[in-house]
Amino acid sequence: MSLAGKPLVVAVAEHGPEGLAPVSLELAACARELAQALGGEARLLVLGDGVEPLASEAARLSGLTVTGLEVPGLTEFSGEAYRALLAELLPAWSPAMVLAAHTTSGLDWAPGLAMRLGVALVSGVEAIEHGESGPLFRRAAWHGKLSELVEAQAEPLVLTVQPGSFPALPPAETPGSVEVLTRELPPCRARVRPGQAPLERDAALGAASVVVAAGRGVGKPENLEPLRRLSALFSNAALAGSRPVCDLGWLGYARQVGLTGATVSPRLYLACGISGARQHTVGMQGSGYIVAINNDPNAAIFNLADVGVVEDLNAFIPALLELAGAGPGREG
Repeated sequence: MSLAGKPLVVAVAEHGPEGLAPVSLELAACARELAQALGGEARLLVLGDGVEPLASEAARLSGLTVTGLEVPGLTEFSGEAYRALLAELLPAWSPAMVLAAHTTSGLDWAPGLAMRLGVALVSGVEAIEHGESGPLFRRAAWHGKLSELVEAQAEPLVLTVQPGSFPALPPAETPGSVEVLTRELPPCRARVRPGQAPLERDAALGAASVVVAAGRGVGKPENLEPLRRLSALFSNAALAGSRPVCDLGWLGYARQVGLTGATVSPRLYLACGISGARQHTVGMQGSGYIVAINNDPNAAIFNLADVGVVEDLNAFIPALLELAGAGPGREG
């Protein structure tokens, strides 16, 4: 219960050198939906050094009450510090639920926080359904091939929420209120060194109307050439890849789509030889129309696709290019 006697849902925002991360407003939307279901209150929590401007921005965008936890010295994200600070702060609030993003940062502190608080953890939440006894949490299972519902047997809960699963709140007409609390930086056994280098991103990838994406199923780097020719058929298209393709060096990391790469939402997404692991689909599930080509009829990507083609890529793509008049020896 919150200090006002209502169930409290707390979403912990993510931020970086460029300000509030977009996933923070998705967490705010999820928190608001849960608070409405519980008849309670949603609140955003922002941690850091010099946090007041970020807290004000979060309140302006979300319309929610925002607490900025001012921690002198917390200039870089530290999962260890987040765990300690939240474990000290939250018991006084008695929240019904605490939300973190299902990102590398959120996964750095949320499970440990649940352990410290002695509460349950539900990870990878993609949707909320409403049962007779309260909210149910839908998430992917078996490498994305199945979907399952999780019912909490007790509260409070710590939830990690998949990025891209909840539309971000639209800009609020009235900003929420802001309070700033101050805490000392707890001792940590590890720290992130300052001077983070931004990952290189291909700007054309985010702006493309059509994305042709290669997965490990393409087999070898030489098989990327037909995909390049396929992307050249469209006026505003880009070639992208899954994490394994980039790890193998077949494409640069600037072209990676997924949890640790770019998030794209083109009008058309052609997933070629991509299995559909959740780490990839969180970066493209907002695409307007998805066509998946894979020789495995049980590939998880087909659960997300509007059109699925069960076929060998190395037979299907050349045939498609030939049909479009862009086969070998022709100008693309």
